[in-house]
Amino acid sequence: MTAIGVIALNTFRESLRDKILYNLLLFAGMLIGLSVLLADLSITEHHKIIADMGLAAINLTGVVIAMFVGISLVNKEIDRRTVYTIMARPISRAFFILGKYAGLALTLFINVAIMLVVFLVTLWLYHVPVGLSLFQAVGLIFVELLVVTAIALFFSTFSSSTLSAILTLGIYVIGHLTADLKSLAGKTQSEAARAIVNGLYYLCPNLEALNIKGQAAVGIPVGSDYVVLASLYGFAYAAVLVTGACLVFQRRDF
Repeated sequence: MTAIGVIALNTFRESLRDKILYNLLLFAGMLIGLSVLLADLSITEHHKIIADMGLAAINLTGVVIAMFVGISLVNKEIDRRTVYTIMARPISRAFFILGKYAGLALTLFINVAIMLVVFLVTLWLYHVPVGLSLFQAVGLIFVELLVVTAIALFFSTFSSSTLSAILTLGIYVIGHLTADLKSLAGKTQSEAARAIVNGLYYLCPNLEALNIKGQAAVGIPVGSDYVVLASLYGFAYAAVLVTGACLVFQRRDF
């Protein structure tokens, strides 16, 4: 097994020991259950409410895991001083970062898979039709989580846990407001403000492009070409951030 695989497997095991994952999975189950309760209160949009809130629960829980566990991947090793032991071994710092990222990606995949199974069982029990659009939405949710993980990992290589959390949350929010930013840039009269807004628009990820939960909730699938292009965009953005994290971590002194 390569060094990246060993680090990824150890990261996965450490994540499973973290009680926050089990609490978040329970939280997701409660949200899905709440969607069923709210659906029972609505006669006309029963299926839509269950599907919409179920997808939102998977997305929200995954983002929280990606954000807070991703932030602690590097900082936890530094705080425990275990990073010195790791760096003393013949392991590249880039492999260390890649292994950490791969381990959290595996953790997210397992968690999303578990939540998807619970979601599908809920849909089956309440006779909600399951179409291709639901799987497309969950697939793009996972791509979004990979991007959020890369953002959190990048900031954690050079800042504290608190600052990393603030920056990651800010990028996440901006990433879902890119259309509004573009509109705002066209309306503002200030050249400086326009430059700042345009900079945020082009630098921050367009996470809204990965959001098709609204279409999935009403059973409308998107084209396979859109899913492929959106996924490639997410993978490319995550790859750039992980590469940046490797470069920054290479220059850190321990």
